[in-house]
Amino acid sequence: MIASNLNRILKELPAHVTLVAVSKTKPLALLQEAYNCGQRDFGENKAQEILDKFEHLPKDTRWHFIGHLQTNKVRQVIDKVHLIHSMDRESLFVELEKQAGKLNRIVDVLLQFHIAEEETKHGFSWDEAVTFLNCEFYKSASHVRIVGVMGMATFTENLAQVQLEFETLKSYYDTLKQDFFMDSDEFRVISMGMSGDYEIAIACGSNMVRVGSAIFGER
Repeated sequence: MIASNLNRILKELPAHVTLVAVSKTKPLALLQEAYNCGQRDFGENKAQEILDKFEHLPKDTRWHFIGHLQTNKVRQVIDKVHLIHSMDRESLFVELEKQAGKLNRIVDVLLQFHIAEEETKHGFSWDEAVTFLNCEFYKSASHVRIVGVMGMATFTENLAQVQLEFETLKSYYDTLKQDFFMDSDEFRVISMGMSGDYEIAIACGSNMVRVGSAIFGER
């Protein structure tokens, strides 16, 4: 099942779009099956689950942290993740800079924006992001690298609303690229789109999609 699901999705994806297989709550056997089919990018939303799985998959696996990251969990995952999608507040950035500095490494993150109507979702507002990017601590940081943006659309059957929210995130990316990251070749990731809406997201400019149930089945 996983092989056929992966092949179907990969055939649909343009070459420039990275597929992150959202493997949260899924057993190692299913992750290994996806790995054996060529999948290398896996998304988890809990620090403990990355810790539990990290040692069991080959070292070329790229782990993406896609959930709300508590500051007290940063130390546990910072040397294991390829990309943190959910840099959603200044206090998290401060802790990431501190822990990455201790390891003398650079950690790549995405600015998470709150683009949905649902209050339960996390992320910067536009004004908060601009204020943060202009603050002295951000400007002086050297161990956290912002490489793009992430957002989650409202869970709704109103596809016009979903499209509008994705278009909003793409406009945020374009403005940030122009105003803050013009000289950064690394700032190029637009992470938006999940199992139910990744086709819309790609049409709106996404180049990284986070797909779980369409690969592994419903939870």
